Amino acid sequence: MPGSTAALTRLRIAITALFAMDGFVFAGWVVRIPDIKHQTHASVGALGLALLGVSAGAVITMTLTGRLCRRYGSHPVTLVCATLLALSVALPPLTHSVAALGAVLLVFGAAYGGLNVAFNSAAVDLVAALGRPIMPSFHAAFSLGGMIGAGLGGLVAGILSPTRHLLALTVIGLLVTAITARTLLRYDAPVPHTEQHTDAAPRRPDIRTRRMVIVFGLIALCTAYGEGAMADWGALHLRQDLDASPGLAAAGYTCFALAMTIGRASGTRLLERLGRSKTVVFGGGTAAAGMLLGSLAPWIWATLLGFAITGLGLANLFPVAVERAGALAGPSGVATASTFGYGGMLLGPPAIGFMAGWTSLPTALTSVALLAGIATLIGATSK
Repeated sequence: MPGSTAALTRLRIAITALFAMDGFVFAGWVVRIPDIKHQTHASVGALGLALLGVSAGAVITMTLTGRLCRRYGSHPVTLVCATLLALSVALPPLTHSVAALGAVLLVFGAAYGGLNVAFNSAAVDLVAALGRPIMPSFHAAFSLGGMIGAGLGGLVAGILSPTRHLLALTVIGLLVTAITARTLLRYDAPVPHTEQHTDAAPRRPDIRTRRMVIVFGLIALCTAYGEGAMADWGALHLRQDLDASPGLAAAGYTCFALAMTIGRASGTRLLERLGRSKTVVFGGGTAAAGMLLGSLAPWIWATLLGFAITGLGLANLFPVAVERAGALAGPSGVATASTFGYGGMLLGPPAIGFMAGWTSLPTALTSVALLAGIATLIGATSK
């Protein structure tokens, strides 16, 4: 157990580096999906089925990882999952059929889902030990790593083959994991000050605690729904409905992601000033207003502004939800909230597509504002 400020600082740096690595590796893989599609001669429908392997692996592993963290500790489980993630990202370019691609993506998704539960659990313990709401800073590192990974991936896509590119991601991932392992294995997960002088076994969550974990899971779902919808449909809305150029259409998600990164980087200060409940209420309301502007405005500049406001509003909802769920129920709480959140990210894009077919894409995108409003109501009624 770390017993000094210096030790806690080292842990914070190590965990932050792993969050950034996770975002970097995942974004690098996403950039090469079109190349992998061509390599495996997959149709759009077949590729969609193969990509479900990532989702299935993540959802299946998240609950199991919560149990493993409770039994073996979040630090060792984090390192194992980070190693598996780094190794598995090199596998997709080695496949030459949709079935093989789906199988390796199941492994990749399992490692990705496991790592997200494990290092969020480690972060929750650190937040409690420090007594400061620093959870958004870890997720800011994830967002920043994702932006860098996507940017560099786009630059090297015309230079490196998918095999060499993703192998480079493996090397980087293993290097970051090896560097952080020294700190994570040296120190056990910190114990909050209020628990340092008790030898009692951890109390199993009661019914009220479980209900509260589900409440925070619903906030995570509402938030991740918006992230998934923006990633898959924001550019198409700009291109199809507002006749934006390809460059401006791509800038839509960039505005959203950059604003989310900035919002998370300043999230600790916001939480210290407003508290968790008010931050959720303020963030959800801001995101709802931003998405109404972004989906219904007839001007490109107003849509881009709306996307940025949405990113700022959603930025800290997921970190707060995961941190509170973990504080209430430990790794199992993190696993539950993460599973809800990942489910929301999976639900968003197809739900938007179905609604767009019935009505229109701008109308369908207003569902992001609706769910942000629901997160606001949940935040206002939960303490």
